[in-house]
Amino acid sequence: MAERSPTLRRRELASRLRELRKQAGMTVDDVARELMCSTPKISRIETGTRLPTLRDVRDLCRLYRLDDAEQTRLMTIAREAKQQGWWNKFDDLGIDSLIGLETEARRISAHDSSFVPWAFQTEQYARAIIRGIYPRMDDRILDERVIARMTRQELLRSPEPPYLWSLTDESALRRAVGGGRLMREQLSKILETAATSNVTMQVVPFEAGAHPGLDNTFMLLEFDSSVQSPFDSSVTSPVVFVENLAGNFYLEREAEIQLYREVLEHLRACALSPARSIEYVEEIRKSHEELSKRFEASCYIHPKGRSPCPTSRLHCQIFHGGPQLRALGAIASRWRDTTVLLSSPTPSTLTVLSFPTRYENSMRSSMASKRESSTISSVLRNRMLLAARIFSRP
Repeated sequence: MAERSPTLRRRELASRLRELRKQAGMTVDDVARELMCSTPKISRIETGTRLPTLRDVRDLCRLYRLDDAEQTRLMTIAREAKQQGWWNKFDDLGIDSLIGLETEARRISAHDSSFVPWAFQTEQYARAIIRGIYPRMDDRILDERVIARMTRQELLRSPEPPYLWSLTDESALRRAVGGGRLMREQLSKILETAATSNVTMQVVPFEAGAHPGLDNTFMLLEFDSSVQSPFDSSVTSPVVFVENLAGNFYLEREAEIQLYREVLEHLRACALSPARSIEYVEEIRKSHEELSKRFEASCYIHPKGRSPCPTSRLHCQIFHGGPQLRALGAIASRWRDTTVLLSSPTPSTLTVLSFPTRYENSMRSSMASKRESSTISSVLRNRMLLAARIFSRP
């Protein structure tokens, strides 16, 4: 048998133990009572969410009255399921099972509705998007997730890479994550990855309107059907991975797989062609570049009687930020020895707030109250109002 990832071995073991219990005519409660353990433990073992110990496997083999040959095979699979993949060295990835399945998949079809897919991300974009989604994440965990995401991309450059068909909503390409320069680099990386022979990239444009994938980010993983388990062919059946803030879900039922196949077919039909998608990404990349040149700081805070300082500035891009920007200006106008020059923002107008970083500490220390400090922090950090996170540039 061809060597498989620990994740696939665990899946194989869980499937076989579940089938053996049914063949023995026993319920999960019956098995738990015989092994003097909890019912949820047996259930988690059979769904693959918990890896059984070697002693658990031995006891189950005896309970199901298996012959020596089959018991030996199951014990071998249990040992191989305990092996460590490269991803197991990280403490809190949250997608260990997914990475294990990716390493074995022969075809990956994915739709991303909100941000650039993992396979196309630059390191800077990955860091910005993870921090944006999980603002309170520990720096160490953030670093590990970024490293893991970059390592996952090496799968596409392996000697026998999977075939990736990626569908990305246009909003993910236009969302200014980390600023204009970062987005230009990110879009260039998309073009570079899409040029490889085992990758097909399609953009689902705004013109597609409402579609089944509008609020869904998911991945369909398909495996080499020629490599079958001696126990259960369902081990290499497709898996759908669905990701959201509520958690990660792995769907394996035939009806669920068929539903997501239909969604993928619908998305491929309403998406731009692969060739046109590449052209469109290039157009969006140029639009980010033009936007950066067009919009400069519309608000400068500097000492009275002096020209704006030519030092590095802290930039913050805000959409629909009129009331918030005015509130920020009212606070800033009371800072000692400062002058505030504000332009009048209008809806759907990009407004950029900037001030010399050398004055940042004195400005904050001269605020009249903690409430004002909280107000400016909420304005600058409210992700619903920010088009890009705060970043420094010369």
